[in-house]
Amino acid sequence: MNRPIYSNASPAALAAKKALDRKFLKRGLMFAISSGMCYAMYTTFMMLGQSRGAWADWYGPNTAAISIFAITYILGALGSGINDTLSGAWSLGVNATQGKVGDLWRCFKSKPTLIIILSAIIGGPMASSMYIIALQLAGSMIIPITTTYPAIGAIIARIFLKQPLTPRMGFGILLCLTASIMIGSTGMGDDAAAGALQGCIIALIAAFCWAIEGVVVGYTTTVMDYEIAITIRQFASGSANLLLLTPFLCFLDGTAGLYGFIFSGAVFTWASMKYFLICSFFALFAFSLWYKGNNMCGAALGMAANSAYCFWGPLFCWVIVGMIFGEPGWELPLLVWTAAIIMFVGIVFIATNPFTLFSKGGQDNATS
Repeated sequence: MNRPIYSNASPAALAAKKALDRKFLKRGLMFAISSGMCYAMYTTFMMLGQSRGAWADWYGPNTAAISIFAITYILGALGSGINDTLSGAWSLGVNATQGKVGDLWRCFKSKPTLIIILSAIIGGPMASSMYIIALQLAGSMIIPITTTYPAIGAIIARIFLKQPLTPRMGFGILLCLTASIMIGSTGMGDDAAAGALQGCIIALIAAFCWAIEGVVVGYTTTVMDYEIAITIRQFASGSANLLLLTPFLCFLDGTAGLYGFIFSGAVFTWASMKYFLICSFFALFAFSLWYKGNNMCGAALGMAANSAYCFWGPLFCWVIVGMIFGEPGWELPLLVWTAAIIMFVGIVFIATNPFTLFSKGGQDNATS
């Protein structure tokens, strides 16, 4: 008969263990929350980078240098590729300072690396490009929509991995869908920005891709150092965007020399690249703190805390891009702010039982 662990421990030792567990959980929550804030900062500086230099000419109202197809789709893939590649370079620098380059090379030849690369293609060239395209079409109103990825992930896990989907989780999914409809409705009125509804739809597709990546990549973070996994993920995503997706879209556009024109215009324009360097730095920590937080407080609770970027994103875009840099059009209707809060509450219900979260020594009752 198996005896429970700590069965002979003194009450003082058990109390000390419980205090350490709660402290560990709270630290994990702080990492996960910080991850969401970093993702919001990544979004904010990405928008600044794509409104300066050559990007300002391409997205400008009087541009004739490139086609509408290129403006809508190709530039999003290019921006995502530049960000992810620079983020991978930042991550490689972190690994180098910690003496992990040798470990990185050994992990690169392993089976989990292939899984990371495949999931990076889904979450990078597909999801990240769509995210940036949606931002350009509809602005920061699409950020809460992308946070439906935990709800979508719960459904995918239920269908393919046979993981439980409790009534509490179903209630959370319903809240998320309600919030998405509320946000989407703001793109249907006569005073809505052109392309707002299209941007909301594309953002939902991005959330679906991120949900797939989240379900698949969960396995790899249990067998590989998360900082090494992030380096592989970012370089794989950036390379796929810059070397495969963007050239392919340029081919579909049919304009001779388009790839070289937009790539050189984007990379060799310091007015915009300085913001890409900043946004890629925040992108690195958005992922690394997310993985670290999930490891410390559990994937369910870490996911819920991270998803608060549905509030931080519009807030930071409004304050930094709208108020500090004076860019017009970043004010959001009250309905969007309300929907962002509803979205976050729904994600919390999907991830954990908020009523009993801290009632049993800080354990995550995700299945209750």
